[in-house]
Amino acid sequence: MNKENCTSLNICVGEIQTPNPKKSQMQKATNPRKILLKKDDVNRLHDERGYFDEIAPRWDDMRRTYFSERVRDRALSEARVQRGKLAADVGVGTGFITEGLIGHGVEVLAIDESLPMLQVLRRKAFGGAGLHCCIGSAERLPVRAGAVDYVFANMCLHHVVHPAAAIGEMARILKKGGTLIITDLDEHAFAFLTEERTDRWMGFRRADVRTWFAEAGLKDIMVGDTGERASVPSDSTDNCADISIFIARGKK
Repeated sequence: MNKENCTSLNICVGEIQTPNPKKSQMQKATNPRKILLKKDDVNRLHDERGYFDEIAPRWDDMRRTYFSERVRDRALSEARVQRGKLAADVGVGTGFITEGLIGHGVEVLAIDESLPMLQVLRRKAFGGAGLHCCIGSAERLPVRAGAVDYVFANMCLHHVVHPAAAIGEMARILKKGGTLIITDLDEHAFAFLTEERTDRWMGFRRADVRTWFAEAGLKDIMVGDTGERASVPSDSTDNCADISIFIARGKK
């Protein structure tokens, strides 16, 4: 990975270091906001990180079978993105949302806990000027308050330990008047996803998401249907998850 990160934007909290891929533990930015995790939570976080590190080279092909680009189109449309603005893409993965943002002339701060995911992203044709990669978690974003015009989080929330805290962090880094867009799974009963895909939450009730947005101080809140569905087959059975995808928007 090029030695470029969000320190070049002067919006970081603490020091960001480009991780050494030869090291077993990824380095993270320091952040004064700390969340205490139970031992089981820590173990699960390591399992999730290992899973996403391992699938990074084939994640784009996997994603195409799970949900379509129309999810991205709806997210960008709802945010009304403008050229020349700055967005944070939280849980960026290999850049599903980021690709669309770059295409609209938006500068992107791409944040993920998985170094291999970010390495795949950086190798893409659009991974040049206007893209800044940082290692960090949704619940401890390595970004100063009021730094970005937009925050996007696609299929990230169901992997975090504390969804409300993550939403609070996303709201924190927004400028006044900035927009948060989350696209994720509605509440479902496909338990195999917690084991095979390391999902921590089996989707969400839209009423809960609306409450978390309000608690984060966001206004003009909308939680609705994208009209799209996620289709995820089981690796061990004939079961296949078929889940509606919601979109949530709030302004600071």
